[in-house]
Amino acid sequence: MLDVVVIGAGMAGMTACLYALRNGKKVLVLEKESVGGQIAKSPKVENYPTVKEISGSELSDQLFEQIIALGAEFELEDVVGITKENNIFSIKTNYNAYQAKSVVVATGAKPRMLNLANEENFVGHGIYYCAICDGPFFAGEEVTLIGDANSALQYALMLSSYCKKVKMFTLFDKFFGEQALQDKVRNTTNIEIVHEVCAIELKGTDKLESIVFKKKDGTAFEHKTSAVFVAIGQIPDNQIYSNLVDLDKNGYIVSDERCLTKTAGLFVAGDCRTKEIRQVATAIGDGAVAGTNACKYINSLGD
Repeated sequence: MLDVVVIGAGMAGMTACLYALRNGKKVLVLEKESVGGQIAKSPKVENYPTVKEISGSELSDQLFEQIIALGAEFELEDVVGITKENNIFSIKTNYNAYQAKSVVVATGAKPRMLNLANEENFVGHGIYYCAICDGPFFAGEEVTLIGDANSALQYALMLSSYCKKVKMFTLFDKFFGEQALQDKVRNTTNIEIVHEVCAIELKGTDKLESIVFKKKDGTAFEHKTSAVFVAIGQIPDNQIYSNLVDLDKNGYIVSDERCLTKTAGLFVAGDCRTKEIRQVATAIGDGAVAGTNACKYINSLGD
C-alpha cells in the first residue's frame, strides 16, 4: 500500500512528490513519457526565481535527482484507469496495478501544434509555444505569431513591447478573443496582421529559416523568420479521470485553492487543472499545495 501516487513527472508532479516525501510518506511517481514535461524541452529558462539561467532539462533533472535521493519510487508507465473504494484508490497502468491512500494528478497539458512535417525538430530552434518563456530572447528582433484567440492576442501585445515587429497570422478573417484585446492589437503600430492564411510548410536545416503559408485563394507565399510563436491552444488529457473529477469545457480538471478535486484524497497540480497562468513557478506552487494537502488528508484518515 502506497501513501501517495503522483501521476506525471513534470515540475508540478515532482514537487508534490518532494513535499510528500518530506512529510514521511511513501510515494510512487508514474510517468508515461519522460521526466520534466514541457519545461524539459526549453533550451533556456530565465524566469525561475534565484536562477539566472538554466536549461529546462537541467532544471527538471535536478528535481528528479532530489526526489529519488529522498526515496521516491518511479516507474515509466501509462495510467489507464483509476477508481476509489473504501478510502483506497486503485490505479491501473499499462503494466501494473497499484493502491494508494491519495493521488495527485499532474499530467500537464500539451500545446496544440501546427502538425507540420519536421515541426518537432524545430521546437526550441525557431518554433516556440510560450511567449512568456521564450519571447524575451528575441528582444529588438522581428518575430512571427500564429493564432487568433485571447492567448495569441495577449502574446502579440507582450511581444510588441520589446520586439521590433510582430507579424501575426490567423486562419480566419477575424479574431476570436476579447474585443478590448483586439482593439489594442489593431492599434499597436508594430503589430502587422495577416488574416485567412494557413501554415503548410516549415523550412530550415538546424534551425527554422522560413514558413510557407497558403492563402484562401490557394496561392502560397514564403515568410522568412527565425522565431515563430504558436498560440493555437493547449490540450489536456484528463478524460480517464472523469469518473472522479469535474472537467471544464476545455477538459481541464476543476479544483479549489487546495488543489482538491470533488473526490476526497484526489488532488491535481500544474497545467492540467483549470487556472489562468501556466508557468513553471505556478506548477511548482501547485505541487507544493497538492503534496502538502495530500499528506494532511492521509493523516486525517488515521490508522
